[in-house]
Amino acid sequence: MKDTDVWLGECEVGDYYVSDTYEVTEEEIITFAKQYDPQHFHLDAEKAKDSFFKGLASSGWLTAGIMMKLQVESNPFGFDLVGVEVKLEWPSPTRPGDILQIRTEILDIKMSRSKPEQGILTIETTTKNQDGEIRMVMQNKILGFVRPQQ
Repeated sequence: MKDTDVWLGECEVGDYYVSDTYEVTEEEIITFAKQYDPQHFHLDAEKAKDSFFKGLASSGWLTAGIMMKLQVESNPFGFDLVGVEVKLEWPSPTRPGDILQIRTEILDIKMSRSKPEQGILTIETTTKNQDGEIRMVMQNKILGFVRPQQ
């Protein structure tokens, strides 16, 4: 896909973009959990050893927030990422020290019949760590626009 300022009509199904990386720290996992998801496997590394996760795991919502940061920073579109619908999956937990990166691919483009200057893109964003392990998959629909007339 082009570097920046891509609009509907200038992108195709199969186009994708990749973000920079982001390193997740134990401190931010715990800080986030204290405020938003205070479960022991997000808060205490020792207690987390006896949990389903067998160690400290990030809240999926923190992983989603990091994914969103990476997505906004790497957004090649000339329009903002306005979500219409979303489906999230967390196949494996994000851990302290994970270095996350996302790859976002266009799966579908549907132009509006009643508003020809806009449409809906279906995109899939896969968040992986440095070892290629998938931490989160998000499939969502975003509102897109054609390049404004000059």
